[in-house]
Amino acid sequence: MMALNLRDQFSTDKVIASKLISLDSKDKIQAEYIWIDGSGEHIRSKTRTLTSSPKDVDDLPIWNFDGSSTGQAKGADSDVFLKPVAIFPDPFRLGNHILVLCETLDNKMQPHKTNYRRRCAQTMQQVKNEHPWFGMEQEYTLLDVDGHPFGWPKNGFPGPQGPYYCGVGANKVYGRDVVEAHYRACLYAGITISGTNAEVMPGQWEYQVGPCEGIKMGDELWISRFLLHRVAEEFGVIATLDPKPIQGDWNGAGCHTNVSTEKMRKPGGYQEILSAIDKLSKSHAEHIAYYDPTGGKDNERRLTGQHETASISEFSYGVASRCSSIRIPRQTEVDGFGYFEDRRPSSNCDPYCVTEAIMRTACLDVKKLSRTYTPQDAEKLRKMISEMEKSKLEEHPDESSAHH
Repeated sequence: MMALNLRDQFSTDKVIASKLISLDSKDKIQAEYIWIDGSGEHIRSKTRTLTSSPKDVDDLPIWNFDGSSTGQAKGADSDVFLKPVAIFPDPFRLGNHILVLCETLDNKMQPHKTNYRRRCAQTMQQVKNEHPWFGMEQEYTLLDVDGHPFGWPKNGFPGPQGPYYCGVGANKVYGRDVVEAHYRACLYAGITISGTNAEVMPGQWEYQVGPCEGIKMGDELWISRFLLHRVAEEFGVIATLDPKPIQGDWNGAGCHTNVSTEKMRKPGGYQEILSAIDKLSKSHAEHIAYYDPTGGKDNERRLTGQHETASISEFSYGVASRCSSIRIPRQTEVDGFGYFEDRRPSSNCDPYCVTEAIMRTACLDVKKLSRTYTPQDAEKLRKMISEMEKSKLEEHPDESSAHH
């Protein structure tokens, strides 16, 4: 008898599950509390029972979790609090059951240091008269449970890139069921999902969320990611947001961020777009530090200047150019108004960090953001120089004292 593959070995019976999940919950509401863990990219969730449907988020109780198991606290003081900030209908449990997006608070009920939403919300409040709209293009890769790209031959590679982008047919795309189920789950949950397509690398897909104004962009993208992971779980596959899941001549995964303010969307807005891009050009290294959860290290693998990316070390922009840091759509140039696309954020970026950094630089004229990216090579060089200087001092200690 052939050995079962991993998915069959560990799969559960969905027929039995669906029978039981359709049972009446007797007026009780299941609320799935969802939060971002200490990694800045992974999602956690747990469920509690409510006795009635909340009218808004303020009706929901503050809850807590064991932060020592999520990289957000030490064991001796492990409680981290969950403050509900947004409610969405639950596409898995249906009925009046809900998904609850939460911010994390520390033991003094202040925003936890991994809670980037609060600061983003404050920035969005400051720029609310600009009416900033965002649209984010979330790329991801489907993996089999063994970590191998879904649909790829187990002992080799598929044919080179070319036929897979927006492909149709069993030899071009893998995992469309996951994509369609996720799309419908997003629509049910009230996410502003605006489209989806197969990507350049086989097994890689993209969906777009937006246009969303202000803080809603981050809220909706995080919930759409939760839905993506949950839907993939139903199918026994993994959806990874790694920006470069396969080394070599394969496209990485990004989260291109489309941005406009009210002025940019009105006739004559093209000048506003160029002015925003000019400001962004002056803080490239800072933005790179905000565009992935590791301060730029993840994007080093992706932003190489190849595979439709610009180099991580240089800022560039161009009309209709997918080799630039920022692309101005051809239509925007023709119309003289519209939006621009920042192509630098990685697929695993925190949308709160990305949208906030763009607003601070482009709208609030903040000259210096608090984080900055140092290229790995430059870091190595600095270490080498300091070690050389140290060894020089050790060789000639008297000389160094003579200079003082």
